[in-house]
Amino acid sequence: MIPQVAPCAAAPQERPDDTRRRWFILILIALGVMISFIDRTSLSAALAAPEFKRQFALSDLDRGWVNSAFFWSYAVLQVPLGWVVDRYGVKWPYAICFALWCAATIGIAFVGSFAGLIAMRLVVGAAEAIVVPASWRWMRTHFKERQSGTAVGIFMFGTKIGPALGAPLAAWLIVVADWRAMFLVLGAAGLIWLVPWVLCVRNDFRRDARPARVGAPALSARRLLASPLIWGTLVVNFCYNYFAFYCMTWMPAYLVEQRHLSLERMGLYAFFSFAGIAMVALAAGWAADRLIDRGHDAVLVRKAFTIAGFAIASTVVLSAYATSLNVALFWNVASLSGLGLATANYNALCRLTLIPASTVGMVTGFQQVATAIAGIVAPILTGWLIHFGGNYTLAIEVIFVFLVIGALTTAFVLKRAWSLRAEDDQP
Repeated sequence: MIPQVAPCAAAPQERPDDTRRRWFILILIALGVMISFIDRTSLSAALAAPEFKRQFALSDLDRGWVNSAFFWSYAVLQVPLGWVVDRYGVKWPYAICFALWCAATIGIAFVGSFAGLIAMRLVVGAAEAIVVPASWRWMRTHFKERQSGTAVGIFMFGTKIGPALGAPLAAWLIVVADWRAMFLVLGAAGLIWLVPWVLCVRNDFRRDARPARVGAPALSARRLLASPLIWGTLVVNFCYNYFAFYCMTWMPAYLVEQRHLSLERMGLYAFFSFAGIAMVALAAGWAADRLIDRGHDAVLVRKAFTIAGFAIASTVVLSAYATSLNVALFWNVASLSGLGLATANYNALCRLTLIPASTVGMVTGFQQVATAIAGIVAPILTGWLIHFGGNYTLAIEVIFVFLVIGALTTAFVLKRAWSLRAEDDQP
């Protein structure tokens, strides 16, 4: 008999008002992650601007380090902040960190040195480390399996539409004003999100509850790290995000420097690429839910979508070999859009379907460490390959290798038989 995934903590007879509130908060969470990705992607547009590079005297290697700085603190705080949301709830830890990263984004406008730029990016990374563990913790406890693909698709839509809007919006602000005004506007505008979050989200921290009931993980960190499934999810997270973070950090420069687009046209094609993955992610999550709702196995359905996404994304290598600008731009957009087939489904598989509800925050924290390592490695390695190779071809070939590894790991390691059950740790 196939083991059943533990049900989410939804009320047996949910009132219409509660249903509407649940989906509204999900949209609010998607907007929050969208803002976080706009803030982290805005730097990539600045790094393609000549005046910004002159201000800080940045070489290609320097740009790689600046792009990766965000992920140094982001990686370190993933597991601790995953524990925080498991233990203390989502509402207030998220609100505090949200305000902090918006303030740090504003602070970039006032720095005048390379060290100051790195320091502000470290603060942004530290504060944004809470976004994913908090969001997944909330979704795991409010949506059932047959709804999770759609819920994740909406959430992941925010993660992709953020870069889609961030690159062209940042480029436009730089063109009409300057890079300092861009950071000021984006950081200040994000703070508006806090108003509905504080007013509408219920506090899920129960001071009078015993630690085991408040949300202390039922599975220990040692137990999690002994699981081949957990390590498989780390590999898949790294491979997916290596490509995604290359696109967020280096694709604007690639379009300007190797394909000779203007800053304005670069923003337009970056928008199409990230809007494509956002739309495909939303549609693929919904389609997988419909198949699961009709009785198909959730693990097999989500694995099939994930492998297909990695396969289509691997066509990015064709853009490196294209001699025609139009062909190169086509594969640039098509490969990232195709990755959207995997976006909602690999996340639902790795963080909801195969993971006990009581330990989602900590498991997501571990997975986000792998994501953050991808964010550190992709910009630095790409900068190094460009510096010593003279173009982007070898950097794109490395992306192809990681996408193949991600597809193979999904096929052979993400097994239901290796899924963890929280009750296994009970006496």
